[in-house]
Amino acid sequence: MADYTKYTKQEMQAYAIAKNIKENQIVIVGTGLPLIGASLAKRVVCPSCHPIVESGLMDCAPVEVPRSVGDDRFMAHCAVQWPNVRFIGFEANEWLHDEDRLIAFIGGAQIDPYGNVNSTCIYGKGDYVKPMTRFTGSGGANGIATYCNTIIMMQHQKRRFMEKIDYITSCGWMDGPGGREKVGLPGNRGPQMVVTDLGIMKFDEETKRMYLAYYYPFSTPEMVQENTGFEVDVSRAQLFEGPSPEIIRIIREEIDPGQAFIKVPKE
Repeated sequence: MADYTKYTKQEMQAYAIAKNIKENQIVIVGTGLPLIGASLAKRVVCPSCHPIVESGLMDCAPVEVPRSVGDDRFMAHCAVQWPNVRFIGFEANEWLHDEDRLIAFIGGAQIDPYGNVNSTCIYGKGDYVKPMTRFTGSGGANGIATYCNTIIMMQHQKRRFMEKIDYITSCGWMDGPGGREKVGLPGNRGPQMVVTDLGIMKFDEETKRMYLAYYYPFSTPEMVQENTGFEVDVSRAQLFEGPSPEIIRIIREEIDPGQAFIKVPKE
């Protein structure tokens, strides 16, 4: 008989995603853990949320986990199938009409204390033209980070959490209060939190700098600081309770039974 009392770091992360989606929110997701978390939210945590993807599919509720945003499994259970250009217009219009319904998930290779994300390249001993590593780049993340509030997904490692990142692909709070406005970005949008495999970071209302809001049952504030490449305030950290066995059963048996994105250790 399967044991659902034990869970992996990825399952904890997916659960944290689901718990931070609110009722009636329109949730921009891609694939991977954000999709697992959004699917869990739709099924259990807040059924009134509306997952959408940048390919133009709206209010998705896939029965089987899709592998990409253009997967037919997304199309089979969604309310509307828009062309991609209408999705872009939709997120811009939400901002123009001062709506506050959207929350979007993005990720990257590096992040700084103000939530600026690099998913373009790692310089190493090179530069932008000849970097050590080049990634696929922004995709839709830059536009999303411009017009939407975001939740950033990262694995918690010192090499990812850096005081200064090599390149800003998706803008966070730039260099602090007023930073977005100075470069022509909407000041009433920005990163809300960073969900990692060790905890949940949020941004101080006054300084816009990252601090530790929650740690998990298997992590500690000290562990988070050790794996962060800059000083982070851990004085406000609280314990984020782990998922119930029923939540883990739903993830493993209903949402991702093929283990496309979450690998279950063999007993």
